Amino acid sequence: MNRTDRLVAMVMHLQGRRVVRASELAAHFEVTERTIYRDISALSEAGVPISGEAGVGYSLMKGYQLPPVMFTAEEASALFVGGELVKQFTDASLHGPMASALEKLRAVLPRDRQDHVERLVSRTLVLGRPGRAAPEAAAQRWLATVQQGAVLRRVLRMGYHGRERAEETQRDVEPHGIVFYGGAWYLVAWCRLRQDFRHFRIDRIRRLELLPAGFAPRENFSLEKHMRETDAREQSIEVRAWFCRRSQERAQRESYATLSPGTVRDGGTEFTLYTYSLDWMAQWLLSFGAGAEALAPAKLRQKVRALARQVAAKHG
Repeated sequence: MNRTDRLVAMVMHLQGRRVVRASELAAHFEVTERTIYRDISALSEAGVPISGEAGVGYSLMKGYQLPPVMFTAEEASALFVGGELVKQFTDASLHGPMASALEKLRAVLPRDRQDHVERLVSRTLVLGRPGRAAPEAAAQRWLATVQQGAVLRRVLRMGYHGRERAEETQRDVEPHGIVFYGGAWYLVAWCRLRQDFRHFRIDRIRRLELLPAGFAPRENFSLEKHMRETDAREQSIEVRAWFCRRSQERAQRESYATLSPGTVRDGGTEFTLYTYSLDWMAQWLLSFGAGAEALAPAKLRQKVRALARQVAAKHG
């Protein structure tokens, strides 16, 4: 943030609070207190009525209001994506107020920024449930660049560390959408290396560059249709499992799909769910310890039993 932007942001910060200490401003803007003193002096010289008292803090004089400041395209986009998360993961009582607030924001944006937001919203999907913990902020530092690539239809060059490969691979990809599922953000893109659509988990991107080269959208591509087809293809193995009562909330949260309840017994419930991999399902069920039991298919029970023996062997 350059100094001009910081000075404007500082006035907005003061405007939203009664009193703010210099140390708090320094921590918020990630500068030294000496820099804050210089900035306050510069604002006062520019005619901003800031009062300060030693040991108390700074405040704007009553009645002073900063003229409305226009959102950047990135700020507006962040608010609209946040609105999609609110609709998916919060109580229904917040959906109406959030939709109303976003409509008011949309109405005051200039046409070019409205178009930017519309393109981003049309290329963003929020699905499923959040995971147990959000990825670290540092791991999500590429999200804004990925969004920019999808909106502008520009090729992304990235170093990617996949789940199943030890080494990093370089890919040039055409970003067609961004999807949140399974507690993480994914880039849905046409991979020029594999000549097919691939899903790249954004927190596994190690290097990212927005190239000048543009690309044409794939004919008849629909992000929603693509995700439905992917889900149908990958979540194709039917599984039955029993979860004790205390494990059911975690199972619902981490399965990323609807669990259909069945027989209630032994302080728990039998559920039907679908998976793309019996190996993955066996490891996941074993992570519940005695709180879960694989019921069907028989091959799944065998895999859980084999994993349990390996764990027991490691513990003597």
